[in-house]
Amino acid sequence: MTARLIRLTLLLLVATVPFSSALASRPNIVVILVDDLRWDEIGCAGHPFVRTPGIDRIACEGARFRNAFCTSPLCSPARASLLTGRYAHRHGIVDNTNRSGQSHELVTFPRILHEDGYETGYVGKWHMGNDDTARPGFDYWACMAGQGTSFDPTLNENGMRIQFKGHTTDVLNDLAVRFVRQPRTKPFCLYLAHKALHPELVQYDDGSVSDPGGSKFLPAVRHKKLYSHAPIPRRLNVTDSLADKRALLRPMDGLPPLSRATGTGDETIRDRLRMLTGIDEGVTQLFDALEDSGQLDNTVIVFTSDHGYWNGEHGLSVERRLAYEEAIRIPMLVRYPPLAKSGSVIDGLALSIDLAPTLLILANASSKNAMDGRSLVPLLTGKRPNGWRTSFLIQYYSDTVFPRIRNMGYEAVRTSLYKYIRYSELEGMDELYDLRNDPYEMHNRINDPAFQTSLGELKEHLTELTGRRE
Repeated sequence: MTARLIRLTLLLLVATVPFSSALASRPNIVVILVDDLRWDEIGCAGHPFVRTPGIDRIACEGARFRNAFCTSPLCSPARASLLTGRYAHRHGIVDNTNRSGQSHELVTFPRILHEDGYETGYVGKWHMGNDDTARPGFDYWACMAGQGTSFDPTLNENGMRIQFKGHTTDVLNDLAVRFVRQPRTKPFCLYLAHKALHPELVQYDDGSVSDPGGSKFLPAVRHKKLYSHAPIPRRLNVTDSLADKRALLRPMDGLPPLSRATGTGDETIRDRLRMLTGIDEGVTQLFDALEDSGQLDNTVIVFTSDHGYWNGEHGLSVERRLAYEEAIRIPMLVRYPPLAKSGSVIDGLALSIDLAPTLLILANASSKNAMDGRSLVPLLTGKRPNGWRTSFLIQYYSDTVFPRIRNMGYEAVRTSLYKYIRYSELEGMDELYDLRNDPYEMHNRINDPAFQTSLGELKEHLTELTGRRE
């Protein structure tokens, strides 16, 4: 697709949505990205006890996407997809190895906005390599190296490495609020990427990391006793026998077979939710800063995550990389009163790769690079356009960090009815799930005669999505 055609398409999309006069004002943009946050760990999604009033306010005064997904359930590829609007096989950040130099070349939506007159800021965790130096297109840069730490973080702030005191979430919140409160004559875009809810990991000389099952999720001291007696909700698939998941049944030296006992413990889940409390406090602080400056209703606020996390489903505790629902579902909340009606709940499929084109549309900007995502503007206005997607591609490129999922690279297609997972390195271990009748993905139908016609169609569709022929 030519750059001229891309620009024309974007302009046509803007012209077809209501409130065109409001869109012409070029809103501010605030994106809040949480690490490893599940779609169901926030109050507005129905969690039984977690308190997230700041986050819930975004949904209450805006829209919540009930079917939002990442396209690669792994930190670095997912982050690159959010920023570029492209699948991993197109942007090239396919794993969590040190791709620092490559990530400097990414054409991100803040970079495009910067070139189009926006003042841009990045605060937090980049995590596409360990390099903390500024990426192109940011006027303000405050970034930690690699995974960073949960307390007293060192950040590269505009070229100077400074050690801040306190819980990292609080430090990042303060820097984000300071950026928002600055007087300016241009619209701004802030991208706040939290370290939380990620555990504290130890990296060894050989490049491996400590088992996250033994690592610690470290909330702020003031939150460490929250939810101490709250019973942890569990999904039905924590009881999965894995009888027909051959890939997960492979014996692993030194590792116990997957079972209820290998899943995430209650106190680990509580610590994750305690860390979320600090993020929620920061969301409220950002609301206050925007209200004080009179900019709240002229600001697009997006709250999302890179991917999910296991709470013991299928016996899993950390291997987010798999294509099951708990890893690929993400929260996606958008507040922008000129566009999204308060309290909207949207069921159309929304993907992480849709963020970049959506925000460029709202900013009346366009990219010279073709994007795989689609603008969510029509869905935010309450429409369901003809031809809206009914399926999407999920990708994972194998790495060696966690032994249990070595050689488990895959490509998968998810529709409203089915999910087909094709493992690229494992012979005879593919999986097919009937999501309508088996939403917890407990029964692999790959060899079921009743599903062979559907399987053939899914295989063809997956080939179309990947752009390759077998």
